[in-house]
Amino acid sequence: MSQFDWFSKWNIYTPDKIAFKELESGRKFTFKEMNTYSSSIANILQTKYSIKKGDRVGILAENCVEFYMLLGAAQKTGIVILPLNYRLTANELDFIISDGDPSLIIYEDIFFDKLNNTNSFKKVSQKLSLVEFRELLTSDVAEYIGAPVEADDTALLLYTAGTTAFPKGAYYTHGMMFWNSLNSEIRLDITSEDRSITATPAFHTGFWNVLASPFIHHGAYTLIVKNFDSEKVLQALEDEEATIWWAVPTMLKMMSDSPLFDEVKLTNLRYFIVGGEAMPIPLIEKWHKKGVLIRQGYGLTEVGPNVTSLNAEHAVSKQGSIGTPNFYINTKLVDDKGNEVIGEGTGELLLNGPNVTPGYWKNEEATKETITDGWFHTGDVVKRDVDGFLFVVDRIKNMYISGGENVYPVQVECVIREHPKVDDVAIIGVPDEKWGETGKAFVVLKKNETFTLEEMTEYCLDKLAKYKIPKHLEIIDELPKNVAGKIDRKRLHKGKKW
Repeated sequence: MSQFDWFSKWNIYTPDKIAFKELESGRKFTFKEMNTYSSSIANILQTKYSIKKGDRVGILAENCVEFYMLLGAAQKTGIVILPLNYRLTANELDFIISDGDPSLIIYEDIFFDKLNNTNSFKKVSQKLSLVEFRELLTSDVAEYIGAPVEADDTALLLYTAGTTAFPKGAYYTHGMMFWNSLNSEIRLDITSEDRSITATPAFHTGFWNVLASPFIHHGAYTLIVKNFDSEKVLQALEDEEATIWWAVPTMLKMMSDSPLFDEVKLTNLRYFIVGGEAMPIPLIEKWHKKGVLIRQGYGLTEVGPNVTSLNAEHAVSKQGSIGTPNFYINTKLVDDKGNEVIGEGTGELLLNGPNVTPGYWKNEEATKETITDGWFHTGDVVKRDVDGFLFVVDRIKNMYISGGENVYPVQVECVIREHPKVDDVAIIGVPDEKWGETGKAFVVLKKNETFTLEEMTEYCLDKLAKYKIPKHLEIIDELPKNVAGKIDRKRLHKGKKW
């Protein structure tokens, strides 16, 4: 038995405890059943499909328990899971399938036409529908015993949207999963009695590693929701007596805007863990009034993803902070010349430790650009206060220079978002003949409101330096979001409709 074969361990300790339940289907699986089906998958992949350690198995489906069964098989065999993004176009999927080069693709029938419109899918020799895959599984199987899986073996190949023309496949190893789990369990006080929900899509690291894999490691319970729906998740949090839940700010805003928000009590929730991007303070305050504490955190696909956490007792006094580094991770800030910033100050956040990716699949250039001397360059500008708490300023690539001064859009967005007429806002830098670049604000208004550039400027004058105040304003119905639920600034720059 491998030290990373977690279902095997819980099969010994608590075999009859429910590990997973699917909300929509009602299917439930004990830890014993998860271990048995993972062994079944391991045997099928090896004997029927000749898939060996290091081979990629692609899967394109909405959230279901089979993803975690595949993870169990990966922990037994060393196969690599390649989660495919069903929100992408056929053209975008074509690149990932071609680049990831899976030996087998498992697909949900509703996505077959999209897959079949890609040249790369047609070239994959082994294909299996999710229905066919389920029919192959059996509970009448012996425990799979294979070659030990090592810490440096890849468990997941996760493609990041990033800022480049094509996504990059980040290695996610079994060792990374182990150390991320320890970091999460220590900082979030996870116990085997905790209960949570996963509603983030499986092509996102959050589906696997924010709470699900730490919960598997710790023997806790997870409800699987096929896809995110604000009212469905609110009701599930109530009905399932969830104790911890993870989400991105966009999801929490949609839930707080739901009519169901005032009806559910959520009395069992200890807190929400929030990541992906900075959560606006008004939204934090709205959930606090509901009695739900917000634990801001920070992470990224290539590291952790659970890198920092803000303890609940600091949720108010350090609002907006991503907290302090988790237990087994090293951090430092460096200025634009690469010099380390000691104590209070601002600089790019660099990360080092056993939960940092070894690099990018078939992309040595990107690996060398991102990881130097063992330190991962996040590309995020972070401020450290006098108490050692960290605050994300913005992405370095989001910064623009106006009249020789650096402007970080997130800081300006936080101010404009507090205007009583504004529901949401995003800012980008646009060319300006006099200043080089100036800000353009894309604003979503609250219902039946109007807003002018003059109003925005007047509101910002006593809150921001003049060079930071956007000189352009466009009112839009909604902000474009990428597959991770973050604001898609590339689309704002291109001026595309969404």
